[in-house]
Amino acid sequence: MAHTCIHWFRKGLRLHDNPALMAALRDCKEIYPVFILDPYLHNDTCVGINRWRFLIGALKDLDCSLKKLNSRLFVLRGKPEDVFPKLFDKWKVTKLTYEYDTEPYSLSRDKTVTKLAKEHGVEVIYKVSHTLYDIDRIIEENNGKAPLTYNRMQAIVNSLGPPKRPVPAPSAEDMKDVKTPYSEDHEKNYGIPTLEELGLDTSSLTEELFPGGEQEALKRIDEHMTRTAWVCSFEKPQTSPNSLMPSTTVLSPYVTFGCLSARTFWWRLTEVYQGKKHSSPPVSLHGQLLWREFFYTASVGIPNFNKMEGNPVCTQVDWDTNSEYLTAWREARTGFPFIDAIMTQLRQEGWIHHLARHAVACFLTRGDLWISWEEGQRVFEELLLDGDWALNAGNWQWLSASAFFHQFFRVYSPIAFGKKTDKNGAYIKKYLPLLKKFPPEYIYEPWKAPRSIQQAAGCIVGKDYPLPIVQHEIISKKNIQRMKLAYAKRSTDTADSPSKKKGEKRKAPSVVDMLKKKGKRN
Repeated sequence: MAHTCIHWFRKGLRLHDNPALMAALRDCKEIYPVFILDPYLHNDTCVGINRWRFLIGALKDLDCSLKKLNSRLFVLRGKPEDVFPKLFDKWKVTKLTYEYDTEPYSLSRDKTVTKLAKEHGVEVIYKVSHTLYDIDRIIEENNGKAPLTYNRMQAIVNSLGPPKRPVPAPSAEDMKDVKTPYSEDHEKNYGIPTLEELGLDTSSLTEELFPGGEQEALKRIDEHMTRTAWVCSFEKPQTSPNSLMPSTTVLSPYVTFGCLSARTFWWRLTEVYQGKKHSSPPVSLHGQLLWREFFYTASVGIPNFNKMEGNPVCTQVDWDTNSEYLTAWREARTGFPFIDAIMTQLRQEGWIHHLARHAVACFLTRGDLWISWEEGQRVFEELLLDGDWALNAGNWQWLSASAFFHQFFRVYSPIAFGKKTDKNGAYIKKYLPLLKKFPPEYIYEPWKAPRSIQQAAGCIVGKDYPLPIVQHEIISKKNIQRMKLAYAKRSTDTADSPSKKKGEKRKAPSVVDMLKKKGKRN
């Protein structure tokens, strides 16, 4: 039987390595490629203007690629559970395909849509292609639990063998007997909206450094893969957080939106590595893809992964609620130029280097402001082009030393850390032009500059640029003590928990214990 099929695009905004799309084309006479602007996911609270621009760019690119295959993208708005029953009836659909998604909201949404599809006699097929491996399989291999250390994760994936090879994009041959019915008023009913039509304020937008879309992603990966020596010697910790041009690949937004398949990235790297000496995980580019997999697995296997409370691996910390501090951090007004420059770059460009993320995350949480990582997670989700639910939650827990990383006494200095790679403060001058006339010796600590130098620089600290929000040397020591107490309480709570009855399984060791045993890794 030839099907009328909907392929539902969500994250996998690409044609290459899209096994669910290929499944849609099998025994298919009509295909409707659909994208739904879901008010739960696509709203102003959790999607900043840069993310919106990236998404709209990715949809336009996808539509363009589909047109080359005599198809089109259909963009609809509303809750998927309201949209689909109407489409099933209107288009007489018999098959629905989509790429598997592991986020809690996505899993419950897909369950509801699958149930509705079955009620309408629609066959549902989904395929794993957003991650390198089937995450449930990794958990199964680890006795039903998420591995809590990178070493353990590596051991499991090594036993599973390399990820599956990516599938090619559909060709004109694959599409030759498949039609996409669309009418003259397609644009009016199903066109891709502009940012203005979505009612978004575009006044803050600057030049688009990372345009969304599969073609851009493939062009960028091609360019990177020609730099074979760089790819082979790449070590993440050796890259610079404040270089004026990105010192890493900046392919993460493309992988997050699925414009670039992680498996394609993996196998392209494998080709470059072939027969050459190269760096290894966790610091290599393969290692970065495995970190992504590690946090995805943790997010599936650990309840309440994006919250502190009810999250079994997360240390419970008595974070302060201080809206003034939080706003100053979010709006780049902390009085620490390195921190404020990073937060300005984040708001303007939607991307910052991973070590820059370390610096501002440590500053907000355990380093200086003692604000919950959940608050930082929300800001990053809105502003980062590569804001990914699982990675965002995992990295914030790591950087606040709440889970996975426990050397809470290692605090990033908002002054010294930036100086290491940018003595003259060129990065600060780029993102905080107000400070550009300060001499290098005062650029990281403008409050220490004599009044005459501040005047000559045309910037009086305390008037034109804020004074430091805290005294780092004092507050960071105090916060280390507060962290120590939270850890001590955690150990006591673990020790006091009622012991297992005879014959019951012994409790798995905590992350802290496991890390102690393994030897701590940053």
